[in-house]
Amino acid sequence: MNAPLNPMEVGFEKYAIGQPVPRKEDPVLVRGLGNYTDDQNLPGQAYAVMVRSTVAHGRILSIDAEEARAMPGVLGIWTGADIEGAGFGPMPSGMDFKNRDGSPMPKPTQPPLTTDKVRFVGDPVAVVVAETRAQAQDAAEMVVVDIDPLPAVTSAREAVKDGAPLVHEGTPRNVIFDFHHGDTEKVEEAFAGAAHVVSMKILNPRVVVCPMEPRSAIGEYDRERDHWTLRLGCQGVFGMRALLTRPLRTKKENITVLTGNVGGSFGMKASVYPEYIAILHAARELGRPVKWTDTRSESFLSDSHGRAHDMEQEIALDAEGRILALRIRGYGNVGPYLSNGTVLQPTGNIVKNTIGVYATPLQEVTSQVVFTNTSCVGPYRGAGRPEGNYYIERLLDTAAREMGIDRAEIRRRNHIPSDAFPYKTPAGTTYDSGDFTAILDEALKAADWDGFEARREESRKRGKLRGRGIGQYLEVTGPPAKEMGGIRFEDDGTVTIITGTLDYGQGHATPFAQVLCTRLGVPFERVRLLQGNSDELLAGGGTGGSKSMMASGTAIMEASDLVLEQGRKIAAHVLEAAVADIEFEAHPEGRFRIVGTDRSIGIMELAEKLRSGIELPPDVPKTLSVSHVAEGPPFSYPNGCHIAEVEVDPETGVTEVVKYTMVNDFGTVINPMLVEGQAHGGVVQGIGQALLENVVYDEDGQPLTGSFMDYALPKADDAPDMSNVRFHPVPAKTNVLGVKGCGEAGCAGALPSVMNALVDALSEYGIRHIDMPATPLRVWEAIQAAKTGV
Repeated sequence: MNAPLNPMEVGFEKYAIGQPVPRKEDPVLVRGLGNYTDDQNLPGQAYAVMVRSTVAHGRILSIDAEEARAMPGVLGIWTGADIEGAGFGPMPSGMDFKNRDGSPMPKPTQPPLTTDKVRFVGDPVAVVVAETRAQAQDAAEMVVVDIDPLPAVTSAREAVKDGAPLVHEGTPRNVIFDFHHGDTEKVEEAFAGAAHVVSMKILNPRVVVCPMEPRSAIGEYDRERDHWTLRLGCQGVFGMRALLTRPLRTKKENITVLTGNVGGSFGMKASVYPEYIAILHAARELGRPVKWTDTRSESFLSDSHGRAHDMEQEIALDAEGRILALRIRGYGNVGPYLSNGTVLQPTGNIVKNTIGVYATPLQEVTSQVVFTNTSCVGPYRGAGRPEGNYYIERLLDTAAREMGIDRAEIRRRNHIPSDAFPYKTPAGTTYDSGDFTAILDEALKAADWDGFEARREESRKRGKLRGRGIGQYLEVTGPPAKEMGGIRFEDDGTVTIITGTLDYGQGHATPFAQVLCTRLGVPFERVRLLQGNSDELLAGGGTGGSKSMMASGTAIMEASDLVLEQGRKIAAHVLEAAVADIEFEAHPEGRFRIVGTDRSIGIMELAEKLRSGIELPPDVPKTLSVSHVAEGPPFSYPNGCHIAEVEVDPETGVTEVVKYTMVNDFGTVINPMLVEGQAHGGVVQGIGQALLENVVYDEDGQPLTGSFMDYALPKADDAPDMSNVRFHPVPAKTNVLGVKGCGEAGCAGALPSVMNALVDALSEYGIRHIDMPATPLRVWEAIQAAKTGV
């Protein structure tokens, strides 16, 4: 592998790596000119509305759609039996894992629309298609679904108990995955010999994903070609096409997936949903396109949720506060299905992300992933990474208080030293780089840690409690995957990057163009990005796990080398020189030059000559364009330290984040403006989970937080000033750019820093822990209980 690129070697031109270049797409998006799925309309399209269960658990006795079929504009109504009868297959069910006893993980079959039982409120049972959406909605309300209710279970901890209702009859105790990692005997010995042990039960509440753009899709079928086309917002068209092959029972070559602008996803839009198969079936039956768009109230039910972990954590320490072992046990709630629910977050991702920045000799994680009668739980910004970091940071803060050790000092004592890399963890990961103590110290200084008491006193004079908290995090990025790096010199003089990650709000077009401009010297304004057409891709890992720049950046760099290889041969012919005598200078503009002379030709000028049709010998490439597939680079390990300060009104329980500092090691920072924006967004979502957000079900499985009237998202006035953002880059050694990923790190730092600050503020009442979300009611009740000793 090439050595990491050093921006200093190519200069800091306006569009080079390291420059805060504004996003290319913003002038379009801020004027409302984006091309989201619901903006698209095809000739002759019909409209679909789903019929959903209003019962959390029950057997379907009948579905009566006769009256609805006779209503104006209705073109068709199809149930799960109809779709199965038309030859469609079951929904995708995720990766295969082995249980701790070696047995295979059970995977109950899920039809696109349920046929036997409903398993959560919102479970789709039929699709209605009409000439207009209003007509489809009216007809959907007339479909009568007779359901024999069954007892429901919504808590993972309750679902595993004897006698609990079974979501799937073939899954005993509702346990879909019985996971274990670690050496139980050695961990037990470490705990037995520990000078101090901290034990805590920590909940990670269920959250609604709530992207700005609800899910939407348009399905088409070409009978002559036996070809499906699906337009939708997703996280990668190449992967989505592969997932669709199972329910459509066809080859990838018979499917095209098209994606325009996407208004957020955070992991939720990565999977295939039942609605997509339903409208594709309808499109084939009707011979015309069918469009479906979720309502916001439906999305609270039909979209996969996030988090929903119920865990017990223990840490064993020696007399100096150094970690001897870490142990986690508990449950992950996956909802009723594996098509939109995933098992990695409370299992393998907890293993990889609870080590954090600390030298941890031993680790044991035992968790069960459990079916319940709730909406599916899938990946949500971080997908186990923020949860893992939250656990270790809460444990260390609590240990520091109980052992009388300064909170910063206990972290320093446990940091993996900078000269220990490569460092292999008990999670099986190998850290390649880091400077953890320096980052902590920089954050403490930037946050004016030593001046806190004066601020606390000022808050006290106003009747407020004030606390401060540290959240030092390290994440493991998504797994390696093949990624396309196509570079196409177009007839209009532009240059198109073709790659299989997908921008759903990150702003890929600008940093990807910066990489290309830095490497090839092509004009920034001429660079275009193509990600959303599966027919154009040779490979594509999609966007997720904070790895887009690692994957696409590496692919772009390798593809650029191929462009230069071809370009040297073409330039040698044009300049009448030997290939060995041609060198390339990326800046101030990309030029091929004969070594030791002033004879040269620019890369864009060379592309123009090729378009004009110059004659070339048979052994000289006819184009600069390349299509390349790169092997995905290994994991990287973004890390940093966030420090939050909160004020609490003890009379009302209202908590406000009043000061926030973060120092992040994202390796090479391609575009600091965009990276800061990613960090800001992650922090705000972390604050939302910490203080506001929580999905609540009643005992019958009915959601009580089904709209923004009952579910609190963070607003602008919930966000602190986040101008104190600093970078402490230690370039990764695992990829050519030295990048580490940044998209999910804000959540990982926000959860522990905010909650540690809140516990610090409440510590004068003797409060040791409070679970998320720390709503005003929950905080007020904790204070009252502490005052009365109840």
